[in-house]
Amino acid sequence: MTANDFRRLASAQPEAIESSHMDHPDFRVGGKIFATLGHPAEGWAMVKLTPEQQHYFSKAEPEVFVPVKGGWGRRGATSVNLKVASKKTLEKAVRAAWRNKAPKRLVEQFRQDTEQ
Repeated sequence: MTANDFRRLASAQPEAIESSHMDHPDFRVGGKIFATLGHPAEGWAMVKLTPEQQHYFSKAEPEVFVPVKGGWGRRGATSVNLKVASKKTLEKAVRAAWRNKAPKRLVEQFRQDTEQ
C-alpha cells in the first residue's frame, strides 16, 4: 500500500475530512482524528484503535501494526507500515478507527446502510 492508497481509504469513510495536525495529514470524523499519514516517518500511517483492537491487529500482523510509543500507544494509537500492509487488512483497521471516533448516529446509519 502507498500513502495515496491510505489517503483514499481514510477519505472514503462517511463524513471523513482531511486536515493537518503537527505537519502531518490527518483524517477526522465529527472533528476527531481517527488516522494520520506520514507519522512516524514516510511510508507509515497511524490509526486510533482501542487497546483491544490494537492487540488483535498487532498480534495478527506484527510486521504491519506497531503500538505507538508511550501513553498514546497504551491507549490504542497504532502505527501502520504501509509498505507491507494489504488492502484488506488496512481497510479493516481504518474502518475500526473511524468507528471508534465517529458520532454514534453516523455509525448506526452506516451499519443500517451496509445491512440493506
